[in-house]
Amino acid sequence: MKGNLSRFVEDAVKLRLLDLTLEQAYAGFSGLSEADMELLLDEALADVRRT
Repeated sequence: MKGNLSRFVEDAVKLRLLDLTLEQAYAGFSGLSEADMELLLDEALADVRRT
């Protein structure tokens, strides 16, 4: 039973951290135009494909 509660708390913390990270990411990209966003995504994909 105690292990289940620990796991539940751990999962809740992970979800909250993911939520906060996504909030920060959305806020950081909120001023970009759609074209600029597509350019960033294209560059990121190109970098990943090179490695």
